Amino acid sequence: MSTVTEGAVTNRAAATRAVDNAADRAATGRQGTTEADNLAIASFLLGLPGLLLFNIVLGPIAITLATLALVRGTGRRGRAVLGLALGIASLAILAVTAATSHGVLIDIGS
Repeated sequence: MSTVTEGAVTNRAAATRAVDNAADRAATGRQGTTEADNLAIASFLLGLPGLLLFNIVLGPIAITLATLALVRGTGRRGRAVLGLALGIASLAILAVTAATSHGVLIDIGS
């Protein structure tokens, strides 16, 4: 094989590797964004019932998921911030309830 042909083959192989690497980086970026979007949605959906039910469990989970979504660069930033706010609000409600009524939010038996 001549040096011109070898050079063309080498350039073609390098170009193919560059395109493959760019495609891999793009796929990884989309997967990371999708995962962060799912974390934002989950934080919102767990923070909402956490206002009234299972505050001690759902509040910290919503805060953690929202923080992870924001750190990973979610496209649903508003939903992640709302999930974070709901998680914090659920813990605040738990603290106020525990301080004022000895931890009983709804008393069904009385």
